Amino acid sequence: MPFTFSPPTVATSGAVHHGAAAMRNVDVTTRAIGALQDALDGAEPYERLLLKAAAGAGKSFALRRLVHEAISHPDVSRVGVTAFANKQVFPLAAALGKELGASRVCLAVAPERLKDLPAGLSDVCTVAVTTKEVPEDAEVILGTTHKLQGTTPWLLKELGPAANGDRFFDVLFVDEAWQLPLHRYRRIDRFAPLVVGVGDVGQLPPLDSSHNPWRGDARYNPYRAWPTAYEADERTWAAELPAVWRPTARQLGLWRAFYSDWESLDCVAAEGDRSIELGHGGLGDVARTVWDQVATGTPTLLEIADLADPEAPDVDLPLMNQLETLLNELIASSFAVRQAVYDQHGMPNGETMEATVTTPGSDPLIVVLATRNQAVDDAQDVVDRLVAKHDLPDGVLIASTVDSWQGQTNGITVAIHPLSGADALDEFNSSFGRLAVTCTRATHGLLLLSRAGLDDLLALAPARPGTPLGEPGNRQLPRQTHQRILATFARGVVSAFETGVAEETDG
Repeated sequence: MPFTFSPPTVATSGAVHHGAAAMRNVDVTTRAIGALQDALDGAEPYERLLLKAAAGAGKSFALRRLVHEAISHPDVSRVGVTAFANKQVFPLAAALGKELGASRVCLAVAPERLKDLPAGLSDVCTVAVTTKEVPEDAEVILGTTHKLQGTTPWLLKELGPAANGDRFFDVLFVDEAWQLPLHRYRRIDRFAPLVVGVGDVGQLPPLDSSHNPWRGDARYNPYRAWPTAYEADERTWAAELPAVWRPTARQLGLWRAFYSDWESLDCVAAEGDRSIELGHGGLGDVARTVWDQVATGTPTLLEIADLADPEAPDVDLPLMNQLETLLNELIASSFAVRQAVYDQHGMPNGETMEATVTTPGSDPLIVVLATRNQAVDDAQDVVDRLVAKHDLPDGVLIASTVDSWQGQTNGITVAIHPLSGADALDEFNSSFGRLAVTCTRATHGLLLLSRAGLDDLLALAPARPGTPLGEPGNRQLPRQTHQRILATFARGVVSAFETGVAEETDG
């Protein structure tokens, strides 16, 4: 008997799309610009501005707009832009360099990282390895927090302070602010009288914030995301970007489940703007049912029963074999993903972009995400076999750990649910950031696989404390939160004996 998927048990209502959604982000960014100008004019005593974003909100555009406004202010001569990792700083340097000109934008980078620079980056901005290579008249200087920590004191001695007359920068912008722990922020906050933090509040921090080494004030944790220490401070202005560009219209319920304490959250994509077009051949009955469901744009969870025992809950070759079979049949079907192209106001301009297994687009077409390194090694083996079998070009199929893939975008995400095979909720499998990153990368389709029994696990596992969803960083998800998130998925259960690969996993 063919299996079917049950629809999500929660409905998404009251959503706006296209220009109406995009304009809400513009309005909030304009308010942030007003707060920035008030702080620079001395009309408000702000020392920090925090612009909170959900995954895929277009926060980089908002950050660049704020940078433009800052350097156009008469009392600003130099600003800094920083983030924890080079992979976050490099794209900003390229974009700002193209917008402002190479002579006005300087990227400070360690000599051993020169080899990692994207092609053409040195053509659009000045690249400096030593302090003497930083132009005296550079208005925007970018670097990782570690790089700025080491070079800014020397730059202050060589080039002197900015227009404020005391500190090297007039404004310091921190991208992916909620990924930066407080103790790292404290090393750089003295470089400017005003700090602007922009980022996704659901990002994983670089260090586990749940273990507090501080033995004094229990409310103080230097390993938590730094904005949490200032959200209630009267010298801090904060707002939320209330729209996202990345998800399909039918994924919005999942986004809202992760950011449930926000006043509102809408998405630019409307019904019909994105599609996955499946080919006529290559798909068996089970795979056809699964990929037809994923192609609706609704987050999809497939639980598989009757699997052989795994090596460990998160190192599960039998389940990975099922994933490989589904991907193999999808690729063999010669599918395509299509999406409407929007103008800067979020309105479809009449054009359509398409990506296929022979002509992938700028973002990876399919990404297989796993939690621990051993699991991603198994996923990489799957990818290597499928790339070789189908002679796939670069950009079609990639494997990654969830932690490494935060901040990235792809067409279709296929991942093992972190709770698959678990018998209890723990700090790792119930991490808010890890599950949020897994579920919020895809522009077209999301498929999570799990061993059957998630509902039983959540009903019977011992309760564990959970922190509020409004708190960023490496939060723990209690049972009720897991259940709320699962309620946004279309769900189906199939036996391994029906998929045709049970004989490969039972031995």
